[in-house]
Amino acid sequence: MARAPKRAILLALGLAMALAGCASGPMIDGMMPAGAPARPATPHEYPAVHDMPPPRAAQTMTEDQQLKLENELTAVRDRQEAHEETGKKTAQGTKKKATKKKPATADKAQAAGAKTNP
Repeated sequence: MARAPKRAILLALGLAMALAGCASGPMIDGMMPAGAPARPATPHEYPAVHDMPPPRAAQTMTEDQQLKLENELTAVRDRQEAHEETGKKTAQGTKKKATKKKPATADKAQAAGAKTNP
């Protein structure tokens, strides 16, 4: 039976703290340092979530315009790839041919390492 009054007191204190938290705006203003900016006179408005933007001035492309643009982009890509290939060929022609060593297979490399280690 002794627990019932303690619970009631704790419940009342918890409710009082919750209600005091709702009205903490003026209390916080009094605790702000001297150089802190003041609160705005009017609270900020929430963004208009359901307002629709005005219609766009530019029209969407027709299927013919889209097809024409795709063809132009494809042609530009093909020209660029052809230009890069000719650039690589001329660059390869001017380079000296270097002798390339074949990479050693794992078996030969292990055998060579086994010979050098006693």
